[in-house]
Amino acid sequence: MEIEPLRINGVLLITPRRIGDERGYFAETFRADIFAQHCGEHSFVQDNESLSARAGTIRGLHFQSDPHAQGKLVRCPAGALFDVAVDIRQASPTYGQWVAETLTPENGKQLWIPPGFAHGFCSLEPDTVICYKVAGGFYSAECDKGLAWNDPAIAIAWPDVVDAETLSAKDRKQPLLADLPAYFSWSE
Repeated sequence: MEIEPLRINGVLLITPRRIGDERGYFAETFRADIFAQHCGEHSFVQDNESLSARAGTIRGLHFQSDPHAQGKLVRCPAGALFDVAVDIRQASPTYGQWVAETLTPENGKQLWIPPGFAHGFCSLEPDTVICYKVAGGFYSAECDKGLAWNDPAIAIAWPDVVDAETLSAKDRKQPLLADLPAYFSWSE
């Protein structure tokens, strides 16, 4: 497994090694010992999956606050997605900054998004599937929070295929970063 730190501390790009032949390939997509060595000890509590039927579908930016904060290990087994993490840890040197990766079945890349980050994505192809392992807390409606996907203060460079008409009612009314309470704080 190749583990690559991205420009925001804590977010990692994980690329499993594939062993292949004319039949296809085999890959370990998760190993607890290697993950813990690079990402710390996290207890995975649920696996989630969603399908975006249309290219350009925007979902997010989402996170859960304490006491049910979540980390996510994200991958794309069908289609393609532009996956984004935004640092929302108050006092972090990268507060309000974002990183993104294109995840596809072909590249096999996964993105580790620890607690303290908002997460969102845009489907780049029809019938895109996102799967993610959730660490920390189970889903909690009371702790389910969000951030405006198009906040100009964050200025995510979304792909040209973005279709704002695909936003859920919940995502249409998320707050700007400037209006977001301090759900997470940064510590070295």
